[in-house]
Amino acid sequence: MEVILKRAHKTLGNKGDIVSVKAGYARNHLIPEGLAVVANAVHTKVARENAKQAAHKMLKLKADAEALLPLLTAAKVVVAAKVGEGSKIFGSVTPLQIAKSLKAQGIIVDYTRIAIESPIKQIGTYQAVLSLHETVSYTLTFDVVPA
Repeated sequence: MEVILKRAHKTLGNKGDIVSVKAGYARNHLIPEGLAVVANAVHTKVARENAKQAAHKMLKLKADAEALLPLLTAAKVVVAAKVGEGSKIFGSVTPLQIAKSLKAQGIIVDYTRIAIESPIKQIGTYQAVLSLHETVSYTLTFDVVPA
């Protein structure tokens, strides 16, 4: 029996995949749990259209991410932080502060896509990795200066 998965399943596949399973497994587990629907003509057509739209959306997201790369290379990111004795920062520099600094320059990056290797607690020059897309990432160099 062929079914279309409504959610990702660890052994069967991803959302929207058309998979062949035993009829009893489909009737007794997948369909009642809301994990799948029977792959009739209507559901199959909808699943293929959804897959086509998802692929188009992923291409657009990748193109948008690649369009940000030249802007990021030209950007000079500076994060101001309150400093105590010995150039020690009160707290630490967060991805949100980096995202705000980028936004001030007109570059919008979601702060959840910014990764800092270790907590930044001193004044200096550091690097962060921006995951703009599954296949597009950028290593950003930024300065932390006293406020």
